[in-house]
Amino acid sequence: MSQGADYGAKSRWQRIQEQLSHTYRLIIRNDETLKEVGSYKLTLLNTYILLSSVLVVTVLLGIFLVSFTPLRRYVPGYGSGLSSNSELMALYRQVEDLEEELEATRKYSDNVRRLLVGDVQTADEVPQSVSTPVDTMKEKKPSAAEQQLRKEVALEEVGEVAKNTLSSSNYVSRDMPLEQMYFIAPVSGEISAAFGYDKHHFGIDVLAPKNTAIKAALDGYVFLSDWIQETGFTIGIQHANNVITFYKHNSVLLKKVGSFVRAGEAVAIIGNTGELSSGPHLHFELWFKGKPVDPADYISF
Repeated sequence: MSQGADYGAKSRWQRIQEQLSHTYRLIIRNDETLKEVGSYKLTLLNTYILLSSVLVVTVLLGIFLVSFTPLRRYVPGYGSGLSSNSELMALYRQVEDLEEELEATRKYSDNVRRLLVGDVQTADEVPQSVSTPVDTMKEKKPSAAEQQLRKEVALEEVGEVAKNTLSSSNYVSRDMPLEQMYFIAPVSGEISAAFGYDKHHFGIDVLAPKNTAIKAALDGYVFLSDWIQETGFTIGIQHANNVITFYKHNSVLLKKVGSFVRAGEAVAIIGNTGELSSGPHLHFELWFKGKPVDPADYISF
């Protein structure tokens, strides 16, 4: 019985070997002409080896792609995708930029809030620095007389603080008519060109001697202080009660954007800059609730 079982097992193994060694021929023919296109000699053993090799190569290729290419980011649990130092530095810079933008937005919102509620700065809080925008096309060093004038203007600002009591109360008011507001004349002189809405002349032109200081008509914040092609050195001030004033064609600007100025404080020096100027004068505009009005109706020049 034992010899018969060994014989039967050996015969079964021999049969498997014979099946694996049997040769087959794979013939590929054209379906229409039945012309033989290719012929391949195959065995079950060769087919098994070929499929196993393809499977092993596929597995090795997949491991390589996951280990050494960005595809590993999409494999759950394999990696977070943030191991690259360059990516971390880029994200860090983005966070810094967002923090700077957030801080700038916070400061802007705080300034707007103070402007709306009338939380004005005191004289001690107002920066005393004086800056002069420079026209790059006409850059020149200030003369000694002009430097002396700037010093005198700075001293005059101290004396004019006494005039701000009434104007400061106007700054707090919200819906006050212009007739009830106290304006400081930016400059005293002859009006050479009157207000003309139909002629698109939204202010008045006031003649004054050279180097005359231009004064703020009300308390407010400077929102424009720059060179403009048509109007030269121009400064714009936002006041309470939806009032905006513009001072154009100046030779020098004494305040920067964001500065708080009090009524009567010097903000510029009269000049003759810009394409629309033909002589030393101040073009002064007064806007109320988004519309220009005649300054001569509310201010005595």
